Order: sequence, then C-alpha cells, then structure tokens
Amino acid sequence: MSAPINAPINAPGPTRWHWVRHAPVVGQKGVIYGNRDVSCDLSQRSSFQALARILPGKAVWLTSHLSRAKETASAIARQGFNIPAPIIEKDLAEQDFGDWQGKAWDDFNIETDTVYREFWRDPAANAPQGGESFADVFMRVSAVIKRFNAAHSGAQIVVVAHGGPIRAAVALALGLELNKALCVKIDPLSLTKLDFFAAEGQHVSHGVHAGSAGAWRIGGVNSN
Repeated sequence: MSAPINAPINAPGPTRWHWVRHAPVVGQKGVIYGNRDVSCDLSQRSSFQALARILPGKAVWLTSHLSRAKETASAIARQGFNIPAPIIEKDLAEQDFGDWQGKAWDDFNIETDTVYREFWRDPAANAPQGGESFADVFMRVSAVIKRFNAAHSGAQIVVVAHGGPIRAAVALALGLELNKALCVKIDPLSLTKLDFFAAEGQHVSHGVHAGSAGAWRIGGVNSN
C-alpha cells in the first residue's frame, strides 16, 4: 500500500475528509473528561482492521495533540498502513469543559444548580466556568478545515479526532444551527465522510449542500 503524503496537494475533484473518532476511553464512564489526556482502549483489533480496509491508502493524516487520538491513528496504521507521523493540530482537540472536567454528570442537578441549568438553556453558546463553548470548538475546527481545504485541494484527508470536533465538521458541512449539531451521535471508532467542492467551477447536484465558499456532500455520519 502506498504511503500517505502530508505535502500540499492541488488536484481536481473534491477534497475528501474521513473523520474517525478515537478508540473508547478507559475508566471514564459517566465522567466529563473533555480535553484531559485520558487513556483509550486499543484492544478492538477488528475495528482497526475494518478502518484500515476502508480508509484511503494515500492521504494527509491529522490528529489532535491528545494521546487517545494519536494512539488510535497508530493502531490503524499497524493494520497495514505505512503512514508518516500525522500532522498534529491542537485545534482539533475535544472541547475544554473547564471546572467540570473530572466530575461526573451525576454530580450536577439541573433542578438545584442554577449555573448548570443556565448552561443547558443554550449549550452550544454557553461555556462551563474556565472552559470553552461548543461555538468556540466550531470556530477553531472550521478554521482548520478551511485551511486544509485551501492547502490540500482535491486530497484525501484522514482525521483522527473527538466527538465534539466531528460534530463541528458536520455542522459546517450541513450549515446546522449549533445546538442541533450537538444532537449528532458520534461513536468511538466510527467514520464520518464529508466531501468539499471548491466554489470555482463547482457543480452542485443532488446530495450536495452549497455554501458561500464551496459545497459539501455528506458520504456518511457515524458509520461503523
């Protein structure tokens, strides 16, 4: 299998984004871990094999700086990919939940905790104390996507990241209101495929969402 490349590419056709959520985290059930660097379970070899079979053999690879994303990319590569070190993009990290990180969702009570209740009035725009909002995540992830769409037009791009950034990518592609984007389910080791067509000379057809800077086609969300 050919080695993927991380050099800038400008080729005809859409830029194809393949978003993979990292492997399941370990020992964090019910806990808000956000952008903490927690371990992940790499024992599901069959899942990594399945991803290796369907991901493109020649691609630009990106991960966040968190170990669970980098380790998942390495686990996929061990199934037959000869990839260079992925490009590390800190702006692809999971949402920072600030003071809430390390706490369990069960520690909160929407009936008695006014701060928690206020957060859920607009969960995309509001941020936990000391953290960031999903709207902040959307802005930083969108900036990465737009930068790579310009620098690697027509390339295959594989991103191993987190649920929040993948929801942000789906929101950008579909033009979703951000609170609606939070309803999108993204499972560990799932694949979300988004194709971007640059505005110049684009042909918008069935299944393509057009935006001011180009158009997107959704190949699949949360596929396993």
